[in-house]
Amino acid sequence: MPAYVIGNVTTLETSDELAEYRRRVGATMARYGGRFLVRGGKVDVLEGGWLPVHLTLMEFPDGAAVRAWLGSPEYRDIAALRTGSVRTELVLLENGD
Repeated sequence: MPAYVIGNVTTLETSDELAEYRRRVGATMARYGGRFLVRGGKVDVLEGGWLPVHLTLMEFPDGAAVRAWLGSPEYRDIAALRTGSVRTELVLLENGD
């Protein structure tokens, strides 16, 4: 069953490091079967008070692939490029059926 990662970037700063992270992150995901379904864009809150700055939605084959990607040397090598510029919350969503 596919698993999804929702990324909520709560601060968005531009930097050379962040640009490099954005350039390289897709290739690290692809090694684990991941891809972006949504990467930024307009957010229209339909109910409630959640006001994200920049949302991403990623799809992976399953939760194990997500965890392997996040723990992989390829991803760990570039993660610091992002963490210096932005604050991000990641949520893994797996089918409960």
